[in-house]
Amino acid sequence: MTDRSADTALLDAARTLDAADPLAAHLDAFVEAPGVTAYLDGNSLGRPLRDVPEKLAAFVREDWGTRLIRSWDEQWMALPMELGDRIGAITLGAGPGQTVVSDSTSVLLYKLMRGALRQAQGPRGAAQGPAGRTELVIEEGNFPTDRFLAEGVAAEMGATLRWITPDPVHGVTVDDVAAVVSERTALVSLSHVDYRSGALADMPAITAVAHDAGALMLWDLCHSAGVVPMQLDDWGVDMAVGCTYKYLNGGPGSPAFAYLRHDLQGLLRQPIQGWWSAADIFAMGPEYVPADGIRQLLSGTPPVTSMLAMQSMIDLIEQSGIDGVRAKSESLTALAVRAYDELLAPLDVRLLSPRDPARRGGHITIGHPDFREVTRRLWADGVIPDFRFPDGIRLGLSPLSTSHAETVAGVLAVRDALESGVS
Repeated sequence: MTDRSADTALLDAARTLDAADPLAAHLDAFVEAPGVTAYLDGNSLGRPLRDVPEKLAAFVREDWGTRLIRSWDEQWMALPMELGDRIGAITLGAGPGQTVVSDSTSVLLYKLMRGALRQAQGPRGAAQGPAGRTELVIEEGNFPTDRFLAEGVAAEMGATLRWITPDPVHGVTVDDVAAVVSERTALVSLSHVDYRSGALADMPAITAVAHDAGALMLWDLCHSAGVVPMQLDDWGVDMAVGCTYKYLNGGPGSPAFAYLRHDLQGLLRQPIQGWWSAADIFAMGPEYVPADGIRQLLSGTPPVTSMLAMQSMIDLIEQSGIDGVRAKSESLTALAVRAYDELLAPLDVRLLSPRDPARRGGHITIGHPDFREVTRRLWADGVIPDFRFPDGIRLGLSPLSTSHAETVAGVLAVRDALESGVS
């Protein structure tokens, strides 16, 4: 008979942690998906909150349906900046007037990358740059969008890419960055949390290294915003971009946000000069004059409807406190690693994330050659992790919507699928 004492011990530990969890009451705030017993993909798409359907309906009935175009003057014109300020204050450690919600992550990364290179190179391009700053530093394993955009922007601007090759589990280090930056570096662009391993980069130290070299620093916060506390202002971060459909639960395709430090506004010119970033939106003048503040990062009409769902999650994070969210995140990932050690390591599953909770974000990754098929079977059985090529499963544990018991149930399901064999 198979000994399942480890299962019992893990489930008992999970129940004990859940009973003591100060954020446990928030689990009921989220919509339950029929037939799903463990949702472990909140780092890719967060669950909707229960109040979102009524908020969307009220928006159609009232703000849009009754106030019609008057709602632009009454509330929508300022929404990208007001919502940006809330995200900045509650999750980013950013003072007002530096964060704006608009566009997609890809578009905002393009705007800031290209603007940063243009600023470093001077108005006449790379050949005439004041300090010959023609290099953009990025990591080889960064998310494809970041790498593809960097390649495209470098080609447009006549810049050279310098690639960092970090440890695949522990991610980019201060020493990695220090080894490639120089007087030629215009911009360093990195992810705060590695989308594969979950490794957490040392944002303040790496930013300081970039600045010591005279370069600008751009951070991708897609896997850290809403789950990892940060202090962008205090750490001297120049620019940052993040999505809102992961830990901010804005729904599929919800708009991204961008942070641009006060003293760079007006100095760094973004390239998509749409009417919403003009100093006087309704002047309809013959030439483009950019707005003075953070609104200069906008381009076209903001996606107001897509900004609705995330507001409930931002409220919930504010109530919980980002430090409390982080504490539960560390507890969840620590339990997942313990479950891995006891249940999966004996089956030749590899841990592809840092063991130290302080060195990782809100997910862990495990690896096995059979995991593509295992994931397919798990999804069919109502256990939803995330597969990442070539053989990794990410366990994304969104703290406000995930319990410790759900976490253990997910790891048990992975073990059972492996032991039953993959056909």
